[in-house]
Amino acid sequence: MSDIHTIIFDLGGVLIDWNPEYVFRQVIPDAEKRKFFFDNICTHDWNIEQDAGRPLQVATDMLVAEWPDWEAEIRAFYGRWEEMLGGPIHDTVELLRTLRDNGRHRILALTNWSAETFPVALERYEFLHWFEGIVVSGDEKTRKPFADIYEILLNRYNVQAQGAIFIDDSLKNVEGAEAVGIGGIHFQSPAQLKAALAAYNIL
Repeated sequence: MSDIHTIIFDLGGVLIDWNPEYVFRQVIPDAEKRKFFFDNICTHDWNIEQDAGRPLQVATDMLVAEWPDWEAEIRAFYGRWEEMLGGPIHDTVELLRTLRDNGRHRILALTNWSAETFPVALERYEFLHWFEGIVVSGDEKTRKPFADIYEILLNRYNVQAQGAIFIDDSLKNVEGAEAVGIGGIHFQSPAQLKAALAAYNIL
């Protein structure tokens, strides 16, 4: 447990609060219509293809062609994307600060994020510059939980998988890390993460 040398963070849902509802509660006030929109039009599966490198304009135009009556709502998804950023998850950021200040572990990040929107986050959140390096799925044209993106991080930063821990709010992504030999923590809250890191003798 004490042999961990590298801690790898996911970003959205762990360090950064991102939620399309922040925009679409205004765009589509009716809860049932909003649910239909996210279940059938701007779906999770559609969005993660942008995280894997599909251009935002291509993705948007594809949906507009399929759902022309929803054009305004579809274009709002990326047109108002910045408003979906709810801010930092402060208690997790403080854990990251402690790890950085302790200086005993390498700190990296691995995120499913569009290459076109990630620069907004880099500019907005100073703590993103605390990492030794960040692997962004949109830049790599692949995404979690596929094995190749974990291998990209391990190879790029010369990390031994058995000495690394990966933190993500998606269980599938944690399982993807574990499949290549990286230890995993399924993030549920800052307090739970703090306890999990303590169990590894990291805090």
